[in-house]
Amino acid sequence: MSSALTGAGSEKDISDAGSSYRGEPVFLAVGKIRRSHGLRGEMLMDVMTHFPERLVPGKALYIGEGRLLVHIDHARWADKGMLIAFKGYDTAEAVAHWRNTYVYVKSDELPDLPSGVFYHHQLLGLRVVDQRTGRELGVLSEILETGANDVYVVTSAQGQETLLAAIEEVILQVDVPNSVMYVCAPDWL
Repeated sequence: MSSALTGAGSEKDISDAGSSYRGEPVFLAVGKIRRSHGLRGEMLMDVMTHFPERLVPGKALYIGEGRLLVHIDHARWADKGMLIAFKGYDTAEAVAHWRNTYVYVKSDELPDLPSGVFYHHQLLGLRVVDQRTGRELGVLSEILETGANDVYVVTSAQGQETLLAAIEEVILQVDVPNSVMYVCAPDWL
């Protein structure tokens, strides 16, 4: 998720996720399976969501490019990620082919966020306009997560990148339905 003012991370937008309408993927990656673990179908998974508490028994997930529907049997934290197992897949052989495969959730199953807070996938692709001059700066192409606040990478039609701090003095308004973000661009732009 990301606040228009402060910014924070969320599920990762994987480029092959597809799109139900402009700017919003149908599926968002919440993890990447590294390898099988043990003999009972557990797998070591890198967690790619800021909402790992939602990875609970019974939760529907989708695996791989084919988006195979599975349900979590159990999940627990390990030293280097999460150990996860899916119902009906209870041997190492049954899950071995999922090595280095992404695990997804549907974007319409994401929890609602407070007003003024957005998921990254909702912001990526927005047109960025300087509110003072009306000049279009480009498209929000990347969000860098830093310790203090997120930094938005805006790419112009000519390929020039501009970095904008995701703070309330810079990010003035986010209009997701109209695919535009209004900013107070630095004077040097």
